Amino acid sequence: MGCRWIYTVKYKFDGTLDRYKAKLVAKGYTQTYGIDYEETFAPVEKMNTVRIILSLEARFGWAMHQFNVKNAFLHGSLEEEVYMEIPPSYGAINEGNKVWKLKKALYGLKQSPCAWFGRFTQAMVSLGYRQSQGDHTLFIKHSQNGKLTILLVYVDDMIITGGDEIK
Repeated sequence: MGCRWIYTVKYKFDGTLDRYKAKLVAKGYTQTYGIDYEETFAPVEKMNTVRIILSLEARFGWAMHQFNVKNAFLHGSLEEEVYMEIPPSYGAINEGNKVWKLKKALYGLKQSPCAWFGRFTQAMVSLGYRQSQGDHTLFIKHSQNGKLTILLVYVDDMIITGGDEIK
């Protein structure tokens, strides 16, 4: 499959230049189901779960924090063998019919969200969180002092709240 560079200019809140960004993206739209990938899945929470968490946070006066996982999809490990053309900017290396075998997920691949969420789930379980059976994007941890920590995932954004002090 092919790839391309995506260039973005980021600005500060006052409109001045902050930085330039470049991201290598796979042309995942050329992937074929059953050959290049088996599962496409992005973690999206249920709206009822959000409502319950917000009501618990309001009722018990818990602090709530929201954050984004930077470069989240790049942390997912691929189960399938995925080959990608070498980016055109690599010049002499790209002579002949050479390709890259990807070891990690890359933005643009259909299986990237699923690969990242699988790895994230393993990490959360190893830290003592339990994944909800009713909403797989919800992780709950009971501390030894009886307090609760709740973490909810939406693709690569998260909110965390609970009665246990969040550090």
